Formats: sequence, C-alpha cells, structure tokens
Amino acid sequence: MIISEEQWGTVPLLHIVDKQQESPEMPVVIFFHGFTSAKEHNLHYAFNLAKKGIRVLLPEAHLHGVRSEALDEVQLSLRFWEIILTSIEEAGILHQQLKEKGLLNSGQIAFSGTSMGGITTLGCLAAYPWIKSAAVMMGTPGYVKLAKGQMKQFENKGFKLPMKDEDIHKLLSTLADFDLTQHPERLNDRPVFFWHGMNDTMVPFEPTHHFYNAVKVKYNEHPEDFEFMVDEHAGHAVSRPGMLRAVDFLAEHLNG
Repeated sequence: MIISEEQWGTVPLLHIVDKQQESPEMPVVIFFHGFTSAKEHNLHYAFNLAKKGIRVLLPEAHLHGVRSEALDEVQLSLRFWEIILTSIEEAGILHQQLKEKGLLNSGQIAFSGTSMGGITTLGCLAAYPWIKSAAVMMGTPGYVKLAKGQMKQFENKGFKLPMKDEDIHKLLSTLADFDLTQHPERLNDRPVFFWHGMNDTMVPFEPTHHFYNAVKVKYNEHPEDFEFMVDEHAGHAVSRPGMLRAVDFLAEHLNG
C-alpha cells in the first residue's frame, strides 16, 4: 500500500493505491472529508477501498488541513458553502487531472464523503454526469433547506449574518442548482449508497431519508443500486459496519 502526499493544481491530496494491483485501468474513488476535519482522517476508507483494487484520492478541502487560514469555528461555518462549492469545482479539476495523468483509462470513478463531504458528494452528483456511483455518509441533498436552517440557527444564537439580502438571495439561487431535491432527475439512475444515524443532531436524518424514499421508486428495476443503511442508535459518527458497507457498495458498482 502506497500513500503519497501530492499537489494536483491547487489541491493538496493523499493518493492511495495498492502497488501490487496498480494499473491505469483501475477504478477511482474521490473521498471528501468533513467540516473541521482533514484529508488524512479518512485513511481507513482509503485503505479498505485500495485493498479492493481501487485508486483513492483524498483531497484537502478549502480552508481545512494544510489549507487552513487560522479561522475559528464560527468564521469557518460562515464560509461553509464557499468550501463546498469550491470542492465541487475542484472535483472537476481532479477528474481532468486523472485523465491527463493516464490514471482513468477505465472511466470508472465514484465519489464519497462523510458529513460535509457527503453533502459535497451529492452536489457533485448534481453537477457531473460522468460520476458512476457514490456513497454518502451523513450527507443531505437539500442544499437550500440546509442553508436556510443554518442561517436561522446562526441568528437564533444572537449573531448577525454578515451578508446583505441580495447576497443571501444570490447564494440560495446558486445552491439551488446543486440541490438534488430540486433536480432528482440528475441522479439518472446512478448507484448511490446512504448511511445515516437516526440520532444525528448535526445533519438531520429525516430530510435525507425522505429524499431517499421519494426517489427510490425510480430504482424499482434495480433496487440494489439505491441503498439506505439506517443506524437506529448512531449520532454524527459512522459506525464500522456502515464504513465497510460503503466500501463494499462502491467496489461492487465500480468493479462489477
């Protein structure tokens, strides 16, 4: 197993591959980390994916890890959507880099992530039809609803949003374009796995589960392509069975 610390364009990342299985024909998973986390915190996903013959990229999100700018959590939270939109844009750049480096000859590429990374993954599904499958842990597709909820929560804590009304309107309009609850057809029957704990207080369980139930009818012919693993006891932390199932799901749909 080789773990390389690399810089692809402006994006620092970890590149993980099983040297004995390495090939330009290998499928690829790009895995996004969570809010206030960093790329190396998801090496257990990368290790298990690499064992199954998958090349893994763990990019560092904007303003996180080695890209941090010494912001406190409140300052960082105010730039939450800037971070996500930057990651979505950079995902397209990483895809192009993979092709230019000759590392995506199979064309088989999946995205995954936890929490903020899961939210990013769902936005990428809305943006990029070339993604073959995805695994979303503790994510939500409802960008606009989540953003409005965050703003309300921020104001309820006594803070004043440092944004003019027109800036808020512009942000919500931009987010709507990546909101799969508004554009469910963009899933285009691609395989997607969800994991969510019912006691999650950071990214609420119910909106994601509601979306899943609303969309799964489109997967009637291939129900194995659209899966939701519910953990009745978990909060905002992925269980080991959830992590392993996410890895297996991606491997099944990339190697199958």
